[in-house]
Amino acid sequence: MRQLGELEAVIMDRLWEWGRPALVREMVDALHDDRPLAYTTVMTVMENLHSKGWLRRERDGRAWRYEPTGSRSGYTAALMNEALGTSTDRRTALAHFVLQMSPHDVALLQQALEQASQPPEAGGDR
Repeated sequence: MRQLGELEAVIMDRLWEWGRPALVREMVDALHDDRPLAYTTVMTVMENLHSKGWLRRERDGRAWRYEPTGSRSGYTAALMNEALGTSTDRRTALAHFVLQMSPHDVALLQQALEQASQPPEAGGDR
């Protein structure tokens, strides 16, 4: 997995923020104030995100309606896991990472570790 490119990240951020499928035209209109982009540019980037597996699409008349295949937090976790995988000393890499965290993030990490170490509830999702 590689990190998203700049425009890919902007588009994914919008889709994650909206929490609903969107047409290319909607994305072009939404991005217009920050960066006027050609329809074909946005369409190409969204098609590329689809071919890479980041977006799924469904026909809406003659256009496609796109939505993310995963969550923003899932994407972030995958990036973190990939970065950790580049280290030959995972323990030290994790220690350095935790030492750079804010106290608030350390508390969140502790909560996540506690949750991960609990057996799953019968019939529940994690």
